Amino acid sequence: MSGRITMMGCQIDNLSMEETLQTVEGFIQSGKPHQHVVVNVDKLVKAERDAELRRIINECALINVDGMPVVWASRLLGKPLKERVAGVDLFEALMRRSAAKGWRVYLLGAREEVVSEVKRLYEIKYPGLVVAGYRNGYWSEAEEPGVVADIAAARADLLFVAISSPKKEHFLGQYQDQMKIPFAMGVGGTFDVAVGRVKRAPVWMQKSGLEWFYRFLQEPRRMFRRYFIEDMAFFRLFLKEALRR
Repeated sequence: MSGRITMMGCQIDNLSMEETLQTVEGFIQSGKPHQHVVVNVDKLVKAERDAELRRIINECALINVDGMPVVWASRLLGKPLKERVAGVDLFEALMRRSAAKGWRVYLLGAREEVVSEVKRLYEIKYPGLVVAGYRNGYWSEAEEPGVVADIAAARADLLFVAISSPKKEHFLGQYQDQMKIPFAMGVGGTFDVAVGRVKRAPVWMQKSGLEWFYRFLQEPRRMFRRYFIEDMAFFRLFLKEALRR
């Protein structure tokens, strides 16, 4: 694996998409539990305020950058990352590869009608795909041990967790050793994109770093605070790191 860089308190693996896929394959072959996380502007801001989240991120076996602003910042700081490895693209590539290699997948998160539709659509899209189990992302604290036990019993090779940050990072950080999934990945809102409930930005917007703005246009009330208030702290973090150079 290529060397890690550290940006704004978080470590990031400097890997391309293909290098990431090869790394995941190695994890699955090992049979040992590994946690994955993606780092974007919002995650860096949250990690600065949440020491436990930052610890979980930095202890993950694989950390990708998902966000062109972070890639650009890495170049300006003299720590150039190879490319953005978007979580939604990695999910798609891993579902395709799972069908080809016989890997068992578990889908966790989103609403019941969404996660069941992801299962249905991808079993059609990639014949041979084995969905070892699936469950919606809504459970009480009392139900959580049962959720963990069900996932462990499914004996999946890959676990995709479609719940919000930082809840998904904390969930995986707490239970990965019990679930014993060779590769566990938080995928946020990817299930909604996969079934067409949320449209993904055009490719030109993805490449120009405007995917966040496209998302804002679709859900302005929900996303305004995140993008225009909370995530503005990213500029302060960048300046702070730039002044250290």
